[in-house]
Amino acid sequence: MTAFDEATAVIPDGDGSYRARPDERFAIFLPDGVTGAVNGGVMMATMLRAVLDTSPHPHPVATSAHFLRVPRHEPARVQVAWLKQGKTAATARATLVQEGLPVLEATVTTGPLGQPGGGLSWTSEPPHMPPIEQCTSLAVRAESAAFAGYAGQVDLRMDPATTGWLRGEPAGIPEMRGYFSLREDRDPDVYLLALAVDALPPVVLGLGPFGWSPTVELTWHMRAVPARGPLRVAARCRHISGGWFDEEAEVWDPQDRLVAQSRQIARLGRGA
Repeated sequence: MTAFDEATAVIPDGDGSYRARPDERFAIFLPDGVTGAVNGGVMMATMLRAVLDTSPHPHPVATSAHFLRVPRHEPARVQVAWLKQGKTAATARATLVQEGLPVLEATVTTGPLGQPGGGLSWTSEPPHMPPIEQCTSLAVRAESAAFAGYAGQVDLRMDPATTGWLRGEPAGIPEMRGYFSLREDRDPDVYLLALAVDALPPVVLGLGPFGWSPTVELTWHMRAVPARGPLRVAARCRHISGGWFDEEAEVWDPQDRLVAQSRQIARLGRGA
């Protein structure tokens, strides 16, 4: 079992309740020099394990998550309540709780994917990126405390056009692009897609500010089961103002298929 599978594991307790524990191995670096909040994608994957345990359908077609509090690296509980279980779609509400307080609230609609005879089919072009061997690996900075925790678990190979901020030379455009996989050998699946949509550094780094930019709400859609190999993730921002910014992301598999897409609203971090 990989560190990711251990970190997102849930244990059924009956009546829609599951035991879980936010894992410090996927904690991100905070401006005060310590690791803190667990990556939001890891937390969503944990919630999805609980939801899919009793779902009548195999795939989370739509997930909307509200991040209410910073999860601590302590025991937690996920409570799942089904709002509807239909033949083509089912919807559940899932809440991750610590010490009686909701930390993450999600609504998840599950359904089938890839059914034959689905009618109209069209997709846009995948992101244009250099070959993976020409991209910038964040591993070169793994000795820094800023790249411990979460960065030690994922393998991000960033498009050099979006990494000027690493040299103090931001591109002036709020965009990020890169190849994503775990450092441990593991095929991509629905749980890894939940991480992939929130995997890249915040797009606002392309404008210069550096700091923790906490997600407040994130909605993502699963579009297909990904093929084996590194995923390509492209994220961009449309608007920044009043201390808030949006971020849209697309995730493509090695077969040039759009497998996930997301949109989130987040707070600007320190230094912005």
